[in-house]
Amino acid sequence: MIPLSVPYLKGNELKYVSQCIETEWVSTAGRFVTDFEKCIAEFAGSKHAIACVNGTAALHLSLQMEGVQTDDEVLVPTLTFIAPVNAVCYLGAHPVFMDCDDHLNLDPEKLQDFLVKECFSKDGSVINKKTERIIKAVIVVHVFGHPARLDLLKEICSQFQLSLIEDATESLGSYLITQDGTKIHTGTIGDFGCLSFNGNKLVTTGGGGMILTSNQAKALHAKHLTTQAKTDELYSIHDEVGYNYRLTNLQAAVGLAQMESIVSFLKIKRANFEKYKKALSSLSQISWITEPVNTQSNHWFYALQTQKTEGVGSRDDLMHFLLKKDIQCRALWRPNHLQKPYKHCQSYKIEKALHFSKTILNIPCSLGITEDEISTVSKGIKDYYGA
Repeated sequence: MIPLSVPYLKGNELKYVSQCIETEWVSTAGRFVTDFEKCIAEFAGSKHAIACVNGTAALHLSLQMEGVQTDDEVLVPTLTFIAPVNAVCYLGAHPVFMDCDDHLNLDPEKLQDFLVKECFSKDGSVINKKTERIIKAVIVVHVFGHPARLDLLKEICSQFQLSLIEDATESLGSYLITQDGTKIHTGTIGDFGCLSFNGNKLVTTGGGGMILTSNQAKALHAKHLTTQAKTDELYSIHDEVGYNYRLTNLQAAVGLAQMESIVSFLKIKRANFEKYKKALSSLSQISWITEPVNTQSNHWFYALQTQKTEGVGSRDDLMHFLLKKDIQCRALWRPNHLQKPYKHCQSYKIEKALHFSKTILNIPCSLGITEDEISTVSKGIKDYYGA
């Protein structure tokens, strides 16, 4: 089978992991953790980076440090992997689901519309008219690596005094491009940015995450919380409820080796996406989700869109055709406001997300995918449409 997305471990990963084993620094202490944090911070242009066990833990801590607590609300996209929504619930808070734009990211116009029409201000807080709960934050996800419209989202959050949490777990290496040509990394514009190094990500540690922030006090607090909030190593004194959320030295060693190749990884991802587009350019039955203007995407996952939603020519029919040919592919996530744990939650004018959830297909995009495999996948899609 041609896999959807698998790791590419061809650099110094084995060398660095061997150093961990030889020196017996394999747990959450060790130089690779610190070096990996410094490397990510430098690459992303963030003042601080705090390694943690996974991207979900990064989201959980970021929300907590922005003051989200029991019975608060957080505005979240319905079209995303479920992790950021779950993180809201870990704190006893409630998600309110928002629609997406044409790039699958949270729609700023509908967000503004909701805050103006469905909320009111009281004592410096934004209150949801329907639930009478305080809204504390907005989570934006850069879906498949394509940067969201952070200029508008940041402006809206500032206007309503809401925290902005960037779920940049899919977008390491993605940038916004300013009018003067400056590149600003996703995850560095909101109050916090959260990265993931899961096995299918552009840079992997097997499993791991990172918190980005420009706030030194919050960075120190985040690191404190990831290590069980311990204030005294000798007598094991703790000053608040903490978490066992630190990344291991073994994982960080893999991540550091991966970061040595990230520039070439980004070039490969873009080049392979262009190969698919060229190979399938004759098909009128499909289109692609591409990077928005004034952005540079890492093209983490390739998102093909079918015109039809059901029957012959639809996403599901194409997907099952490819699977029978041993070409692994994946349907877009089911919108979260339709998921069983969240059917009771409020949602606002969900329209585009419903359509995209029936028409988007992810096709093989591993860094190590070969020319022949891209040709095989492309031929499979052409065969399906009789081209």
